[in-house]
Amino acid sequence: MSTSAQVSNVHGVQLLELPTKGPPLRDAADLISLAWEHDVALIAIPVERLEASFFKLASGEAGEFAQKCVNYRLRLVIVGDISVHVASSRALQSFVYESNRGTHLWFVENREALTARLAGRS
Repeated sequence: MSTSAQVSNVHGVQLLELPTKGPPLRDAADLISLAWEHDVALIAIPVERLEASFFKLASGEAGEFAQKCVNYRLRLVIVGDISVHVASSRALQSFVYESNRGTHLWFVENREALTARLAGRS
């Protein structure tokens, strides 16, 4: 896990942002440990750090990753353009829609969209 992750407070929420460059994330355990170490409530993962299989719901990766975070009372945000993945899967489109209606897992286009969401503007 890269140690160049940044911690910031965005609209009263402690946020851990992973850098775009780094190895693909395959398991949430190291990420959860890092989040607890920095006492954050929300983890932002750039889409570049996830493999294409993460967006194939049949693989179970997205669900397992999100569930581990929820089990440790952490919220997760995937930041970046996933339109190619969503366009090729109606199931993923529904998953993203439902996730974005909740509070535990969000998919946002960029950091500005995340900041707006945390401010309650979307």
